Amino acid sequence: MAWFAAQLRMDAGFDKQMPAGHEYIHTFQTYRNDVLGANRLNIVVKARQGTIWSTPALKRLYDVTQGVTYLPNIERLGVQSLWTPNSFVNEITEEGFRADPLIDATVTPERLTPESIADIRRATAQGGFIGTLVSHDQTSAMITAELIEYDSQGSKLDYVEYNHLLEQQIRAKFEDADFEIQIIGFAKQIGEIADGAQSVLKFCAIALLLTAAAVYWYCQSWRFTLLPIVCSLASLVWQFGTLRLLGFGLDPLAVLVPFLVFAIGVSHGVQQINYIVRRISQGRSNYDACRDSFTGLLIPGTLALVTAFVSFVTLTLIPIPMVRELAIAASLGVAYKIVTNLVMLPIAASFFHVKQDYAERALLQRERRSGWLSALARVAEPRNAAVVLLITACVFATAVWQSRDRVVGTLQPGAPELREDARFNRDAVAISGNFDTGLDWLTVIFEAPPDSCSNVNIGLYQDRFTWAMQPIEGVLSIASYAGQLRLYNEGYNEGNPKMSVVPIDPGNYAALSTEIARIRGTMRKDCSMTAVNLFLTDHKATTIQRVIDSAKAFRAEHAMPGITIRLASGNAGVLAAIDDEVEKSELPMMMYVYAAIVILVFLVYRDLRAVVACCLPLTVGTFIGYWFMKELQIGLTVATLPVMVLAVGIGVDYAFYIYNRLLTHLAAGQPIVKAIEHAILEVGTATIFTAITLAVGVATWSFSQLKFQADMGKLLAFMFMVNMVMAMTALPALAVWLEKLFPRRSRVRATGFQHE
Repeated sequence: MAWFAAQLRMDAGFDKQMPAGHEYIHTFQTYRNDVLGANRLNIVVKARQGTIWSTPALKRLYDVTQGVTYLPNIERLGVQSLWTPNSFVNEITEEGFRADPLIDATVTPERLTPESIADIRRATAQGGFIGTLVSHDQTSAMITAELIEYDSQGSKLDYVEYNHLLEQQIRAKFEDADFEIQIIGFAKQIGEIADGAQSVLKFCAIALLLTAAAVYWYCQSWRFTLLPIVCSLASLVWQFGTLRLLGFGLDPLAVLVPFLVFAIGVSHGVQQINYIVRRISQGRSNYDACRDSFTGLLIPGTLALVTAFVSFVTLTLIPIPMVRELAIAASLGVAYKIVTNLVMLPIAASFFHVKQDYAERALLQRERRSGWLSALARVAEPRNAAVVLLITACVFATAVWQSRDRVVGTLQPGAPELREDARFNRDAVAISGNFDTGLDWLTVIFEAPPDSCSNVNIGLYQDRFTWAMQPIEGVLSIASYAGQLRLYNEGYNEGNPKMSVVPIDPGNYAALSTEIARIRGTMRKDCSMTAVNLFLTDHKATTIQRVIDSAKAFRAEHAMPGITIRLASGNAGVLAAIDDEVEKSELPMMMYVYAAIVILVFLVYRDLRAVVACCLPLTVGTFIGYWFMKELQIGLTVATLPVMVLAVGIGVDYAFYIYNRLLTHLAAGQPIVKAIEHAILEVGTATIFTAITLAVGVATWSFSQLKFQADMGKLLAFMFMVNMVMAMTALPALAVWLEKLFPRRSRVRATGFQHE
């Protein structure tokens, strides 16, 4: 498995992020060759001094345009800049309407003169390219290109390598002291994330060292320290090897998940070590202590890991290929944990030889730690338990109220996975501030029957739509078929401003449509599809949803027979589809997770009190986590959703271990208060220790150059601690009052529970 694991590579894909079967994605796939491609590159040449209107600047723009055109996987006919022949200037002359190339074919970079540069500058302004191909301050010019994800041989584009190619062939080659090269686009973004993901290994190594140091402090034995770590690493190697055998790669956005599963393994490993050390301190031999650990923790450990397994499997409800690959990877990891942590670890530990002086030190440590845990165990007293439940209820109500407005999707402009000062985000902010057409746009499709080029209602209907969408907050500019009709109609009528309207004469309308069809991006030649491109200020979830809602409202209020408005293409359409699926899947997914926990707990313990005691604190912790996300401006995305699922998995671990010990003591005939006190004294140290250790480890991720890793570190550290607090306070308090309100009819059966 190590051999295969070493062959695992980063695997990113634009199509992997598209939700299968979603309305927007169906529209995108249907018309992806007819409208602006969502998988685009925007490359800007910016003069550090002066404007773009100089011989060196225009020469540099020409060189970069050529460099981009001949990059692999570029659709060459779709490349556009001042120098490409698909940039036309529509000019009204005495002879009539004329469309000429922006830069005449007789002009070459070597033959640029002040006069020809002045002509180019005038033509750029006249053609309406200020804000599209040239920045408003005229210090920079843009090149746009569309990427083809699969080549003619069917080979998939390697986005990680392509990002390096862009750096070597474009940025390194053409950026110098005089000119800056800015690059944005999905390929650049995912490549930057993949490069930043290399730091994941560094921070995971730091977390590993911190965990090892903490485990050694806890058990004072290098063998018992290395054992849970080695067992967890073994399952990680198996997981990576299996992914390679299944033909999967590791998506940059999912690179943290294997290490989160590793954290689950360490958590269970510490519980095993705690049990073994405790039994040794009570005078049991090492072999017998390992047998006791195996039988005593098999039920809660298996229950917790099966719950985590089911939790990750529910991620497959989200019909996004990337998320489903992530779910498969995480589920494999958790499944292997059942073998490595519940079977391999106690078997390996049974071969250790433990000296008597270690047993004596372990006994002293246990007595020393039981002092402060005895104070915490007083939560089991009915009066204290009532206070804890009241506080928990207040916190739960507040968390539910505060988390109601949490946002699904991204909350920051630029690439939310990267920090604000990352080069990609600095380029994105610069481009969006100087151009009207940046990286974010939403394409709305108007469908009509084939051969509709004489149906003037299409243009009139679309014109009403564009006027309705212009004042919507977040809409930067609009490029549409109806807008082209207005422009061409004005041009063919001697530039009369009064003629800047959609023509109502079918013959004139059809003739203009034929002219517009020459330029790709707004229509099909038979007029069965015409498009409106809404360029947005950013791709925040709130911005996209506001525009989507406005388009839906227009569609509902102003329906036109024979014409269908379809949402949505463009990169904003893809993001809207992703956010929509995450939002729709979140509640059912969480319901399935909790249903699985309820069923498993009931099947194992056959007691509704166990279901309430284990699940209610977990629910409180989940809503506190949502509140935390809202306060820290962390949106619910495909990157954060697995973390919330993992938090449920970790939280239920704590609950199962504590409740299992509680039932063991009840089976021995102890009253509920004493049973809870002994359960906390036995597993409380390991639970608190595990939570703090894991929280400190992942908290180091806050310093990562990847913002989403930093956010995940904060969220995970918080969730580890919250779920631990809930398990150590709310669970015992609930157990006490449930026993008081619904007393057991007979003594708890000891079958299946290891007791002392």
